[in-house]
Amino acid sequence: MVFCQAGGVEGGGIGGAGLSGTSPDRSALHDPRCSLCSAPPHTMIQKSTRGAQPAASLPGLYRGSIQRRGKQSMSKQGSRWVEVSKHVAVALGYALGFMLLREVSFSHWVLFAGFRFCSLLLVPYKYWPALAVGELGPAAYTSFSCIEVYGLAWSMLAAVPPIIFGMPLIWWGRAHLNVLPQSGSVNIRSLLLCTLAAASVWSFFNLSVLSLAKLPTHAPPLAYPSILGRWFVGNFLGVLTVAPLVLSLRELIGRRSGREDIRTAFAKEVFGTGGMVITSLTALAMVGHFASSEGLRQSARMAMFLPVVWLALKYGWHGAAIGGTLASIGVVATMPAVADTDTMQAQVFIAFAITTMLLLGERIASLHYDGQKERQELRSAMMLAQKNMFLGELHLRQTSEALEHVREAVQGTYGQLLTRFQHLLPDQDERDCRKKAAVTQQQLFRLADSLNPVVWRSEGLAAALRQGSIARALSEWGVDYWCDIRERGLEDISDTLSISAYRLVCDAIFDLCKDHPVSSISLALRVGTENRGRRWLVVCVTASWLGEAKPLHSSELALRLSTSGLGIEAVQDRVSTFSGRLKYRHYDDYARISIIMYDLQP
Repeated sequence: MVFCQAGGVEGGGIGGAGLSGTSPDRSALHDPRCSLCSAPPHTMIQKSTRGAQPAASLPGLYRGSIQRRGKQSMSKQGSRWVEVSKHVAVALGYALGFMLLREVSFSHWVLFAGFRFCSLLLVPYKYWPALAVGELGPAAYTSFSCIEVYGLAWSMLAAVPPIIFGMPLIWWGRAHLNVLPQSGSVNIRSLLLCTLAAASVWSFFNLSVLSLAKLPTHAPPLAYPSILGRWFVGNFLGVLTVAPLVLSLRELIGRRSGREDIRTAFAKEVFGTGGMVITSLTALAMVGHFASSEGLRQSARMAMFLPVVWLALKYGWHGAAIGGTLASIGVVATMPAVADTDTMQAQVFIAFAITTMLLLGERIASLHYDGQKERQELRSAMMLAQKNMFLGELHLRQTSEALEHVREAVQGTYGQLLTRFQHLLPDQDERDCRKKAAVTQQQLFRLADSLNPVVWRSEGLAAALRQGSIARALSEWGVDYWCDIRERGLEDISDTLSISAYRLVCDAIFDLCKDHPVSSISLALRVGTENRGRRWLVVCVTASWLGEAKPLHSSELALRLSTSGLGIEAVQDRVSTFSGRLKYRHYDDYARISIIMYDLQP
């Protein structure tokens, strides 16, 4: 698009003359290539006054742009109000929880310190100002209510929410000490370090506030070290009572896939181990509360750490967290009065026990996790080995089917040849040829059946053991063969376990018959299901050499049964693939191989 000087003048701001206020001759400045000069007068007026037109007369493109900008501004305002409402909800919720826990707390058992600590750990950073505002309300109300009693200086410092002094510590723990890693369990060492630091800071802040309090003239001097120790025990034990339990429940809920799983796991723990622990702690608390002597009461308090140790050894730091909370509540339940010296001693002991068991429980949980991971890897390796075995059986099945087709082709070819040349052959030669053809077909059938039983493909494992190649081979050698098979549940096991059981029976029979002249063989097979839903299969093969027995040729028997002939160790390796066990017993007149295997596939 081309603009001339006249167009610049008329357009107001492109040419320099328009700015100076002079009006040069338009004809002298006219350029026919200029879009403004060649346009009609009303068009130039519209172009020059386009910014002054109302939005309704704008083209659709500009009108749509204004509408989109309006919607974006409305959406920004809506999201801003939503964010403000979230901050208000966080502040009100924190203030409500803070006030409720403050009603049941005292100087040496500060539960709201644990609530404050958990809020800083779990709430995102952007809501931390809302937490400070939520704590500012109750603190300011308390401080200004007592301004006449303790003075203005105390009131001004007491109105400061202590949570702001814990924010740098918790931020350092979350950002650098990795208290809550993205993957994995809670870092207990970092958690305890942050707990110790936060309890110390809050205790010193409370001492600073107390130092500014206006005391009566006749009041005795305050024992600041004793008060500081009491507040430190209260803050430290308050955090240990609340924070590990909350983090344990958070991790438990995060590991479960559904609400039903959470309810089932919770009910199992409550009515199992948890019920017994609660019962024992309740009994100790009742003994400590109603005891007539102080020694018995103190012994009951000290004994409350035993459930913490037991839960930590069984469930790791999760058990220590639950047991520590219950033990802390139990010790407070036996307290005859606030600031009781014996109760505080028991609280110090329980705090030490919880700290120690959390550290020990973290190591135990790590060992449990490593063991679980190792078992999972072993299970995966077994599943892979079973899959490879099944693929090998599929290859054998394909080979067996190919041999069946070859046998049928040989039968047809022999029949055609003998039919065509029967007038040229003597009768004896024809009979010999037909006999050789039958023998060849029988050998092909035996080979195909030993590779993959034809009866097993059509009728299953029970039929293959009763009337398959095993029964035919032993019958040809004059060995008595009995089968005791309970077919109930046999159809529920996997194909891999089924064909492996058949191969193991063949290997067991070969190992029992290769060194002794066996007269009879009995087979028993059972299938069942454990309480956990895992299916099992038991095979028992017994070989007896009483009476007259015919020696068997091991090489021919191995070919008929399609076994490797590597001995009992190879059988044991195959059984181990299914997490099973093998027992071999040898007596004077018989020998027995017992096998149990488990179906790993669901």
